[in-house]
Amino acid sequence: MNDKKMAAPTPPMGWNSWDCYMSAVTEEQILGNARYMADHLKRFGWEYIVCDIQWYEPLAGTVPGCEYIPFAQLSMDSYGRLMPAVNRFPSAAGGKGFALLADQVHAMGLKFGIHIMRGIPRQAAHARCPVLGTEVTADRIANPFSICKWNSDMYGLLDVPGAQEYYKSLFNLYADWGVDYVKVDDIANTNLYPSNPYSAGREIEMIRHAIDQCGRSMVLSLSPGPAVIEKAWHLRENAQMWRITDDFWDDWKALKAMFERCEVWQSHVGKGCWPDCDMLPLGRIGIAFGKDRRTRLTPDEQQTMVTLWSIFRSPLMLGGELRDTDQATLALITNPEVIRINQHAHSARQIRRDDREAVWMSNDPDGGRYLALFNLSDEERVVSADLPLGTWPR
Repeated sequence: MNDKKMAAPTPPMGWNSWDCYMSAVTEEQILGNARYMADHLKRFGWEYIVCDIQWYEPLAGTVPGCEYIPFAQLSMDSYGRLMPAVNRFPSAAGGKGFALLADQVHAMGLKFGIHIMRGIPRQAAHARCPVLGTEVTADRIANPFSICKWNSDMYGLLDVPGAQEYYKSLFNLYADWGVDYVKVDDIANTNLYPSNPYSAGREIEMIRHAIDQCGRSMVLSLSPGPAVIEKAWHLRENAQMWRITDDFWDDWKALKAMFERCEVWQSHVGKGCWPDCDMLPLGRIGIAFGKDRRTRLTPDEQQTMVTLWSIFRSPLMLGGELRDTDQATLALITNPEVIRINQHAHSARQIRRDDREAVWMSNDPDGGRYLALFNLSDEERVVSADLPLGTWPR
């Protein structure tokens, strides 16, 4: 348990490729954003560079308006493990996987992460690929009745001999590549099955075990949300991050709804355990598939978002193209006092909330106290808090 907590003793801070490049991100884009982070953000605590979904799909981004090509042919090794598509990630040629890309990110003083879907590729199951180190084939461990609602790449895994060994083979490979962070999708809430949204709980345990034995510390991030609050104990035992919402985009109504989600999860925030409000859709986003735009959040709404994420102590993952960051956004994400609250404050609580306003408090480790006042209405108004000393969190 202590080792798991040490993988993320504070909320991870970084950049994820999804909000701007979705499934179509390339090696050049990953490295370009990494260089910007190293030059402009690293000294403020930003350190993770995460390559999101379908890095193994050679044709991703080639079909206009199509995030996912149904039943696409995926890049895969003989053991049914997905490999980076070399036309998008040329350093992966020759079976090197992400090792050389991770080396370049590490050389900048940063950490490297990837996104995966839970389970095993359908393609591996249909081809009856062997599971490394066993006499079991992929079709014996694949569960064709456990699939993702929005992506056709994978089958879930059965709890049978060979399934744990498959996950071990994955994370041993990722350790060899030098991966520091793994975002696993279609697992925190298997939303195709609303009567059993935590149907992948056993797979979470398999992944935890696979990380623990791989010899490399990795942050485990679980998506999508909303995570199941009744399973908070299980999430704390197995992961460092879990999404408390479905995909969050640049929408004021969605931002207002996050206050209730944070209230529900506030007592589960602590060392090595970070309920996740999702990426920060700041700057230039939606670049892939003809959706290129600047964030729709107003400057005030952006400040509200960053403040809530920070006092709640959500992980901070930037979603925009970093190389197009304007000065106002740069000032917002490099505010040292706000970053200190996110990284080091504790015991955050929502003191009150209604349709018009919300008030949050937290403690600084040096004895100071923080108060965050939010105007949730659609007009200018004064928000104040006159609270007796006994209401401050301890």
